[in-house]
Amino acid sequence: MNYELTPEQQKLQDTVRAFADEVVAPAAYQYDTERRLPLDIIAQMGDLGLFGLPFPVDIGGQGKDYLSLCLAVEALARVDQSIAVTLEAGVGLGIQPIYRHGTDEQKQRWLPDLLRGRALAGFGLTEAEAGSDAGATQTTAVRDGDDWVINGTKQFITNSGTAITSVVTVTAVTGQNGDGAPELSTILVPTGTPGFTVGESYDKVGWHTSDTHPLGFVDVRVPQSNLLGEQGRGYANFLRVLDEGRIAFAALATGAAQGCFEEALRYAKERNVFGRSIGSNQHIAFKLATMQARVHQARLCYYDAAQKLVHGKPFKMEASIAKMVCGEAAMDNARDATQIFGGYGFLNENPVARHYRDSKVLEIGEGTTEVQLMVISRELGLTA
Repeated sequence: MNYELTPEQQKLQDTVRAFADEVVAPAAYQYDTERRLPLDIIAQMGDLGLFGLPFPVDIGGQGKDYLSLCLAVEALARVDQSIAVTLEAGVGLGIQPIYRHGTDEQKQRWLPDLLRGRALAGFGLTEAEAGSDAGATQTTAVRDGDDWVINGTKQFITNSGTAITSVVTVTAVTGQNGDGAPELSTILVPTGTPGFTVGESYDKVGWHTSDTHPLGFVDVRVPQSNLLGEQGRGYANFLRVLDEGRIAFAALATGAAQGCFEEALRYAKERNVFGRSIGSNQHIAFKLATMQARVHQARLCYYDAAQKLVHGKPFKMEASIAKMVCGEAAMDNARDATQIFGGYGFLNENPVARHYRDSKVLEIGEGTTEVQLMVISRELGLTA
């Protein structure tokens, strides 16, 4: 595998990094405090083509590869994880299922606005008793004439309640397989459908700017044509979505680890104690060296997984390794950066403090560290 970026990829990375520094970073503390998704910034990301990066030009995308999306996510996450996850989830959980499994009619209806960042879509998988164990899904969809009637609840759904959210893909039990296991399917539910309610935004530890809500479905009626993909293939379809999403999530975590390192390095060079910079102390210097090593390791992990995906090679295990390694790198770097900053690192106006709050979810979202260990073990043929 060649991990050297192409000139086109390097240009994209530089462009998004500049956008992050000049547009996202100056507004990050304000929007974090207001706990509000800045739709003006999302619109600018749409104008840059970020939501359409890994999709063909003939449907309105940018015609780039999946690594290019990851580079953009990493560059944004350096300064604001909430903005980065809005892009990551908007593409991986919002657009990908429709692009990959949608009918021509579904694609024509939803993709134009989603690919341009004029709309966002959510993916309603997680429930109170079903997340890692999707077989425990309680939401149901029953055929009634030419309609599906959906009842149930979802939780922790990203991009589900914004002013520009247009549709949520919902996993629901639509029957029973021959072995008695529930048959899972995915169904598109447009925003504003009667009976579809978006609960109050969660009071989260971090990712304050990211839009996350519980969802309710009470006798929600949508046309049969809103079935996304084949009936009963919902489980298989979202497994591919999750595998791909873990790579972009790993890129986000790498960006967070990089952002913490950059801030801590700058501060260590500027902060003087007893007549010299704190970075001249071996203890601080070694801590920064370790932080840099974590970033390098994390980036190589997600590059490897992304390149395997791009070249059509198996990548399930590599995606889980990347997600686990990168998430831990982000959390460890956030802790060390906060320690280097001392009291200043405990102030929310400091990017390091926000990374410290935000990074914990990187060991939980898109499958916990324990789930990644389970996936890796299974790929090694060690566990059932």
